[in-house]
Amino acid sequence: MVKQPVSVNGVVRWRDVGLADEAKQPQKNRKMVVLRHEIGDVLRDVRQRQGRTLREVSHNARVSLGYLSEVERGQKEASSELLSSICSALDVPLSAMLREVSDRVAVAEGVAVPDTVPQEFASRYGRDYTKDLNDELSEELSKDLLSNAF
Repeated sequence: MVKQPVSVNGVVRWRDVGLADEAKQPQKNRKMVVLRHEIGDVLRDVRQRQGRTLREVSHNARVSLGYLSEVERGQKEASSELLSSICSALDVPLSAMLREVSDRVAVAEGVAVPDTVPQEFASRYGRDYTKDLNDELSEELSKDLLSNAF
């Protein structure tokens, strides 16, 4: 199977290509998605993108360092109250974290899920891909114009 880069909220992950074909196979042949692993991965990615330590987040969330570490590694199933506290400590809405988890689970299952996040929400808590693309294109255009001018 071929690996392909997939960007989820600015973090590039390598995913297997061809998951849609696997979705057509019987359920027993597909890899089981463990929700606590996906939640832990998302929480760790958010914390690392912010450049924060486990100790800092555990202190702000009022949860033990060891327990937070186990949640991030997918070894403990966190309660909704604990997830809310961790998301508050990370200054990320619980809904945004759960949306990212949902997107990752959909990719793992080979399900195509349309992007339904409102533009205002995405621009506040995520990346504005339209703006990023326009900035990138205008930068390339200006480089081309400058290189052709000389």
